[in-house]
Amino acid sequence: MDHLFVDNLTVIDFAYLDPARGLVGESWIADVILGGELDEQGMLFDFSNVKRTIKRVIDERVDHRLVVPRGYEGLNWTEDAPDTFRWNLTDGTFIEHRAPDEAVVWLSAERVVPSAVAQLLESELRAVLPGNVTSVEIHLREDVIEGAYYHYVHGLKKHLGNCQRIAHGHRSPIRIDRDGRRDYELENRWARQWQDIYVGTEEDVVRRFVTDDGTAYITFEYEANQGEFALTLPERRVYMLRSDSTVEFIAAHIADTLKAQFPDSQIRVQAYEGVGKGAIALR
Repeated sequence: MDHLFVDNLTVIDFAYLDPARGLVGESWIADVILGGELDEQGMLFDFSNVKRTIKRVIDERVDHRLVVPRGYEGLNWTEDAPDTFRWNLTDGTFIEHRAPDEAVVWLSAERVVPSAVAQLLESELRAVLPGNVTSVEIHLREDVIEGAYYHYVHGLKKHLGNCQRIAHGHRSPIRIDRDGRRDYELENRWARQWQDIYVGTEEDVVRRFVTDDGTAYITFEYEANQGEFALTLPERRVYMLRSDSTVEFIAAHIADTLKAQFPDSQIRVQAYEGVGKGAIALR
């Protein structure tokens, strides 16, 4: 059997639900290995088709979606309302989510791990690859980050593409320079503050309430091109912005906050949105 490989085929930016961490933003790099017999061109699968076919399937199936492990015992949903579910966390709090079908991936597993998501993608790909390709291996991995980073989730209702989904996310480095020198302490401070955070927009808040056990919750709702979206989660898992939560606004917010703390300093914030892209704010 011959094999073909493509490293760094695509980056999947998505969110998933974890029993303890709650709503988690993630960015995984996808590598692919195909096995089979060579065709009449002496190829296993044309590289141009790898990007056109395999990348498309991976991106459409998981990218900018919320991955929910159906096997988790703390998941509550009904056939009568398949677009709405409650996720009960191990600390006694909960998260509720409502969205169109295309915003969610249901995973046949108890936890979201790279091997389970890869197995789902491999199954999808076998149905679209030519007959001479007899094996598919997807390897999902995190980018190697030297320095501080955080996992964040957000939704961009004004976006014309899939960023409008209320719970998609990223695993993102951050770089902060103060007076021309990198400030690792400030980077680590923001990474700790935004660990597994939902970055919410104030104008999307429709309700704030406190349950009998004293837990404060926030509900976000909006209507976008793909339909109606709603998300309720504990307030302590949310960081509020007065603006939309684009990476440009995120970089600007961090820079403005730091400038207020250090008015005599020059501030440069490089905020990433997943792997290899983001925004820079100078103050």
